[in-house]
Amino acid sequence: MTHHARLLIIDFGSQVTQLIARRLRELSVYCEIHPFNKVTDAFLADFAPKAVILSGGPASVFADGAPMPPASLWDYGVPILGICYGQQVMMHCLGGHVERGHGTAEFGRAFVTPTPAKTDLLDGWFQTDREQVWMSHGDHVSKIAPGFEVYGTSPNAPFAIIADPARRFYAVQFHPEVHHTPNGAKFYENFIRIAGFTGDWTMGAYREDAIAKIKQQVGDKRVICGLSGGVDSSVAAVLIHEAIGDQLTCVFVDHGLLRENEAAEVVKMFTENYKIPLIHADESELFLGKLNGVSDPETKRKIIGGLFIDVFQKYANGIEGAEFLAQGTLYPDVIESVSFSGGPSVTIKSHHNVGGLPEKMGLKLVEPLRELFKDEVRALGRELGLPASFIGRHPFPGPGLAIRCPGEITIEKLEILKKADAVFIDQIRKHGLYDDIWQAFVAILPVRTVGVMGDARTYDFACALRAVTSVDGMTADYYPFTHDFLGETATRIINEVQGINRVTYDITSKPPGTIEWE
Repeated sequence: MTHHARLLIIDFGSQVTQLIARRLRELSVYCEIHPFNKVTDAFLADFAPKAVILSGGPASVFADGAPMPPASLWDYGVPILGICYGQQVMMHCLGGHVERGHGTAEFGRAFVTPTPAKTDLLDGWFQTDREQVWMSHGDHVSKIAPGFEVYGTSPNAPFAIIADPARRFYAVQFHPEVHHTPNGAKFYENFIRIAGFTGDWTMGAYREDAIAKIKQQVGDKRVICGLSGGVDSSVAAVLIHEAIGDQLTCVFVDHGLLRENEAAEVVKMFTENYKIPLIHADESELFLGKLNGVSDPETKRKIIGGLFIDVFQKYANGIEGAEFLAQGTLYPDVIESVSFSGGPSVTIKSHHNVGGLPEKMGLKLVEPLRELFKDEVRALGRELGLPASFIGRHPFPGPGLAIRCPGEITIEKLEILKKADAVFIDQIRKHGLYDDIWQAFVAILPVRTVGVMGDARTYDFACALRAVTSVDGMTADYYPFTHDFLGETATRIINEVQGINRVTYDITSKPPGTIEWE
């Protein structure tokens, strides 16, 4: 993406740094996040950013080895925006002063009021006498650096908005990227306009770039792609096929844990609509056999992930001349693999992918989506002409229905689950709610309950409906269905799905819960 105007986000460890990038991408600005310890003088010269944003972070400028940008940044000659810790770094380096706490820490909602000074950075702000923002800081700026002026204050942040217009240095103590700062998008829009960005980051441009890049990387060699039927791998496959045609072969590993009719739909779309060479590896008996008697969720994931690699390798070995493996790696995966501290994070649950395959098989990776967020992948899919019904599909986990079936997996439970899930999704579509929901599914519970149907006693499974709203899956809230909708859906499931006699609705948010049940 070197010929696009680029913005560099230097990451100091904030939990919301990705949101900065998302806000900028929404404004058609290409940006990348890089940890502070990777941004050297040489890196700056090579990356050649048109502007720089310094993220927030948990550190203190007083700490030994406090995260800092390269000293040359201040003389680089481009607009710089410091956010929270980024503001403190800017002041610390340029002659201001930062102090610890002393009763001026702020966490949560705050209100900033303007000063008489004016700046283009605040165009569209302060239409009333104050702006709501989100604060999260312990240390605070107590003296601004020479050349800076104050443009906004809050009760506990007298230097909430500051700027040195001559050098185009700007800094704020709050987080404009979070939705708790309602006018934050306008703030970023003003900054990129000041920096001279023209909004040249579009999916049409990305498509052209990516196709040229794939052709250059692959040449006349063959590529194999692990197709899951999800949006990411599907968009990657169609994009690569557009670049190299029949040099691409997709391997669709059917583990028997897909939704009702899903395998047939995936095969039909790729063989009939796109004429992409596809191997349909129906290995459901193998997977279900290995999962027989297994109830621990982490063991399930590891069995499925290991078998997926073995099965994929078996079929891929039969594709003569394959030198590349295509993956639907997204930008959040890239960011998270280069952690701020370099230390390991807690494993909440193992993720199912083809990790380890490239090294094991001696293949080189093709990752045409690695610069994109999930919403950008959907936009690229629309650019490539994938059906809207497919592009808008809710995320589906690699281990499939295995993690929506707590406890031991049986063919009987899977069949009940598939039918119940189909009814739930049908209900959501009939009521016009599908696109309002991030993810929706049914989990079949490892308990049987007593019921009465037609004056007879039943002893069948209970199930839980799960539907959440989210921006990126990192946090989520339950969808507020009406009681009428829930009652109608429960009635349909109990009437239409033999084996379920009780329906519940999961209203847990994430955190503390996860979206999936296992």
